[in-house]
Amino acid sequence: MPPTDKKILSIFGTRPEAIKMAPVIRALEQTPGIKSLVAVTAQHREMLDQVLTLFKIEPDFDLNIMKPGQDLFEITSGILLGLRGVFERSKPDLVLVHGDTTTCTAAALAAFYQEIPIGHVEAGLRTGDLRAPFPEEANRSIVSRIASMHFAPTNTSKKNLLAENINEKIIWVTGNTVIDALLSVRNTIHDHNPYDWLTLPNKTVKAIENIPEKLILITGHRRENFGQGFIDFCAALIKIAEHNPRWLLVYPVHLNPNVQKPVFDLLQNARNIHLIPPQEYLPFTWLLDSCDLVITDSGGIQEEAPSLGKPVLVTRAVTERPEAVDAGTVILVGTNPNTIADQAVDILTNNTRYAAMSEAHNPYGDGHAAQRIVDAILEFKIPKKTKPAPF
Repeated sequence: MPPTDKKILSIFGTRPEAIKMAPVIRALEQTPGIKSLVAVTAQHREMLDQVLTLFKIEPDFDLNIMKPGQDLFEITSGILLGLRGVFERSKPDLVLVHGDTTTCTAAALAAFYQEIPIGHVEAGLRTGDLRAPFPEEANRSIVSRIASMHFAPTNTSKKNLLAENINEKIIWVTGNTVIDALLSVRNTIHDHNPYDWLTLPNKTVKAIENIPEKLILITGHRRENFGQGFIDFCAALIKIAEHNPRWLLVYPVHLNPNVQKPVFDLLQNARNIHLIPPQEYLPFTWLLDSCDLVITDSGGIQEEAPSLGKPVLVTRAVTERPEAVDAGTVILVGTNPNTIADQAVDILTNNTRYAAMSEAHNPYGDGHAAQRIVDAILEFKIPKKTKPAPF
């Protein structure tokens, strides 16, 4: 390796992080003057591995921290202790973290302790409420205090950072890397017969082949919706399904027991609601491209669905992605069953409203965010550790 190469260590641990970091890693690997290294925490093991395989990412370091029933204390401490040895072996010039997960915050804190500069991908998202979402709002705010480079997906995110007195010279507006990943995978889907790789249950495939009047894709996993929030969410889905028997609702159910129990207890007997295992990114993108409406509490899907012209109902009271709300592609509906059901039915039966939402401009990117991040890294003068002068 030439001595002038910058060693960039990308760290992530969940499926959404892996999807959004994959284009960055690919761009780093293709760039002269950069040595790209990857460390995964495996905060989500199975779902993470699916994405690593799809994007052909081979980690240089794997902490493999996932344990059944682990809490935020165990995740955080496992990452902090595990990365100490990784940094000693890899000696990176810059650490890249993504978003707002516990992996992101713990990895950034570990790098800070080692005085390694930090680049924060998808920086500047804010709701202004530390409890919504929890713990993500605190996570991303913490990283902003210690990062050396802030890659904001939108101008709104940049303004959030400026309001917190982050130096404008270390903020770059790049677009969101999830659009890079989505467009790449969508091209793969269109180049191949989907049934060569589709992993949906046969019952669901047949139901989709029968061309339902409307296809609704559902996801849900947010911690703040655990308990009554998911019970109300399920009540809304039952109402939609019962009043519209020719509509098909497909729900890849998150593996978290706090999600699985209420969802299967309340929905498993509904004829036109299909509860399926979590899907790998390729078949999930096919579902997203095929559906008419998305109901979700996911952050990433609020960015992805508008790129494919899909209206989104977000089952949260606030969102750190207000750009889509402002653009008209996303509506915040909370978890009130009547609100969710009424909005879903109105959008899918009102052609004018549906067209307005599906044809609105996507504010999140053009598919070139990763290259903008790499270009910024090449230009950035990474500070060297210096000992203070005698007092």
